[in-house]
Amino acid sequence: MPGPHRRTGHMETEFTPIASTVGGVLIGTASVLLMLTLGRIMGATGILAGFFSPASRDDWLWRAAILAGMITGPVVYLALMGEMPAVQVPISTPMLLIGGFIVGVGVTYGSGCTSGHGVCGMARLSPRSIAATATFMVFTAVTVFVIRHVIGG
Repeated sequence: MPGPHRRTGHMETEFTPIASTVGGVLIGTASVLLMLTLGRIMGATGILAGFFSPASRDDWLWRAAILAGMITGPVVYLALMGEMPAVQVPISTPMLLIGGFIVGVGVTYGSGCTSGHGVCGMARLSPRSIAATATFMVFTAVTVFVIRHVIGG
């Protein structure tokens, strides 16, 4: 089978500099606009958590708007491009669930996720966010190494 499902002893990673740059610019712009307009940090897990326990109606509204944008993004892509992007997940559903659980535990103990710490916290030169982002990156590298070279993905 072509693509990442092929069993050749390694997992392929597609290099997408244009799409990655555009995505990064959009995330950065959204983060800056949220800070400028509402004085809030664009951390996805914090936005989601506050959606379920908002401080006020206004607090709930801005969180709902951002979550609606995240959910409807693929529909906008479909309208603009005429097709949905090809998404291939070269891992089993149980592994995705385990990974999601581990990420959930991590964002709880790390007081935030990669968007909050890595994008917004690093931009504010927060020592806590710098340490959290360095930790994310180290464990990402270790995980990729183990999956690709020890377990053999």
